[in-house]
Amino acid sequence: MPSVTIRNIPDEVHRGLRALAEKHGRSAEAEMRDILARAVQPEDRVKLGSMLLSIGEEAALSNQEYQTLTSVRDTDPAKPMSFE
Repeated sequence: MPSVTIRNIPDEVHRGLRALAEKHGRSAEAEMRDILARAVQPEDRVKLGSMLLSIGEEAALSNQEYQTLTSVRDTDPAKPMSFE
């Protein structure tokens, strides 16, 4: 996992980070990771799992349709690629 060093943080910002970390019961480093994650991964982003679920709900397959699809589905494990 990559590491980041941030230099020249103003004292008041550092104090604020430490205070937030204490309020949330975690280290200042964990608080900074949380702040950065929320900044680049906003709550309203589209998540793949949610998108796939909505597609499945829109399809609204009946039990019979689902059974038909699963009966013809290939269940053999995928074979690894060979580059020789």
